[in-house]
Amino acid sequence: MSTMPAQGGHSQACCNIPPVVSEGYQNKGSYEEIGGFKSYVTGPKDAAKGVLVIYDIFGYYEQTLQGADIMSNSDDHQKYKVVMPDWFKGEPAPSRGEFPPDTEEKQKNLGAFFGRFPPPSVAEKVPAYMEAAKEKFPEVKEWAILGYCWGGKVVSLVLASPENVFKAGVECHPAMVEPEDARNIKVPLCMLASKDEPVEDVKKFEANLSGAKHVETFGDQIHGWMAARSDLKDSRVKEEYIRGYKTVLEFFQKNL
Repeated sequence: MSTMPAQGGHSQACCNIPPVVSEGYQNKGSYEEIGGFKSYVTGPKDAAKGVLVIYDIFGYYEQTLQGADIMSNSDDHQKYKVVMPDWFKGEPAPSRGEFPPDTEEKQKNLGAFFGRFPPPSVAEKVPAYMEAAKEKFPEVKEWAILGYCWGGKVVSLVLASPENVFKAGVECHPAMVEPEDARNIKVPLCMLASKDEPVEDVKKFEANLSGAKHVETFGDQIHGWMAARSDLKDSRVKEEYIRGYKTVLEFFQKNL
C-alpha cells in the first residue's frame, strides 16, 4: 500500500475512537423494527442527536457495523443515536466478490441488483422512515445522514429533495457522483472520496455545493474502505479507516 500522507482531516482533540477490531468484530448495538424495516440501532438512550446510515450494497458487514458503533460514542463532546435500516430486506448484493464487476457474469448480477434497488427507490422511502424514527426516539432533536458507496447517491438525492429533514450529510466513497445533484443541497455536506471516484466529478460536485463543506480524497484507498470492502488487517487501510471516521465526527461536531 502507499504511504501517502494525510491531507487535511480531523482535529486531534475531536474524538476518542476505541481500538478498531481488524476481524471478528462484535457489534455493540441491537436490531429493532422501525417504520417496517429491521434496523441496526446503536448509541446512548439519551443522545440528543442522531445519524441515519445508508449502508452499501453488501448490507450489514462487520466493518460497517463497527463504523456505526464508532460514530455513536467516539465524539468527546457529543454522543449520537445511529440507526441503519435494512432497505434490502435481508437480500443484499451476493458478496464482495461481485465487485469490481470485471466479468460479464458479475456485471449481470450487479445490474440485476441495481435494477431491484435503484437509489431513487430508497431515497423516496427515507421521509416516512424518519417520521417513524423520530417517533421512536423523541429525545433526538437533530439528525444527520451518512451513506457509503451506493448509499452516497441516496444521500445526495435525499438532501437535494424539498422534503429533506437532515441538518447535515456525509458521503463516504460515493457511487454515481453527479455534480448536478450538489446544486440543490443546501445543508453542510462532507464527501470523503477514494481513488476510484472520478476526480473531475468530485471537483465539480464540490464546486456546486453552496453550504458548508468538507471534500477530501483519500488517494490511496479503494472504493469501500470505510464500509464492507475495508480490509482492516492491512495497517494502512486501518489507519485511513480510523482517520475517515475522525473526519466524519469532526464534521458533525461543527455542523450538527
